[in-house]
Amino acid sequence: MLALFASLLFGFIPCFFFAYLLYWLDRYEKEPKLLLGAVFLWGAIVAAGGSYILNTAFGMTIFTVTGSEGLADMAGATVSAPFVEETLKGLAVFLVFLVFRKEFDSVLDGIVYAGVAALGFAATENSIYIWRGYVDQGWQGLLFLVFIRVIVVGLQHPFYTSFTGIGLAVSRTSRYTIVKILAPFVGWGMAMFAHALHNFLATVPLLGELTCFLGSFLDWSGVFFMFIIILIANGMEQRNIINHLREEVELGIITRAQYKTATSAWAQTFARMSALFAGKFSATDRFYQVVGELAHKKEQLKKLGNEEDNAALVEKYRAELTRLAPQTLS
Repeated sequence: MLALFASLLFGFIPCFFFAYLLYWLDRYEKEPKLLLGAVFLWGAIVAAGGSYILNTAFGMTIFTVTGSEGLADMAGATVSAPFVEETLKGLAVFLVFLVFRKEFDSVLDGIVYAGVAALGFAATENSIYIWRGYVDQGWQGLLFLVFIRVIVVGLQHPFYTSFTGIGLAVSRTSRYTIVKILAPFVGWGMAMFAHALHNFLATVPLLGELTCFLGSFLDWSGVFFMFIIILIANGMEQRNIINHLREEVELGIITRAQYKTATSAWAQTFARMSALFAGKFSATDRFYQVVGELAHKKEQLKKLGNEEDNAALVEKYRAELTRLAPQTLS
């Protein structure tokens, strides 16, 4: 019983931490916590449960047809797992894209939703692997699998699925029909390819023991690449605030000091901390969240026109800023 609890603990707690890290890295316009919780649960329950059933059925079918356990394992790892898992994880992001489009504004949003859904999936999968480590080799096996699943490959699933999120985000923010149609499929295909490449290197030791190191190097290179994309996306969101909120200063909706704070993620953090001690945290926190929302909607209005009632949303956020500004610390 203690080992089962430890497996769940080591499977889920690190993924909660990684999910919070993704949430924190979204510096200027954070996604709703309830929606992020929903996509995490989708990954942990729907994607993980569905993948287990479908991957098992695929492996059994290959074994029945060929009689080869090795071929069944390799086909499951390199064909079934990438397709099934990236499809089911990606469906969580696709549902947000369809149902909550007003919350899906940028490439960074796509990465965050995809990463959190993938971390939900990883939490369940890691718990299973860690438990199997205990069953096979006791506590030593459990701790070894914790090291492998959490440290060595802890961010592999967010890396793969982030391609799907990026593809959907590019589709969401593009004005070109061909891009809107093709981008989600390109992102989904890249997610499956990265996943399949990892599993292939883990299953087929082309270079002996060096194959594992090559796989880890590629995974962590991909994670680093996604981190760079996040930094670039944050920079673009900061630029949107700088460019689009000048008008609100000129209109007298926000003060110049509030504008200066809004253009810096660190200044926003210090303003929120100060507001916490001044009893104005709720208004200040919401104010700077709305600043980011308004900048996104003004950018979308400029690029895409009045799709999704962007003009009405701009006026709605302006009215909210007018109400919150007097209660907000800068």
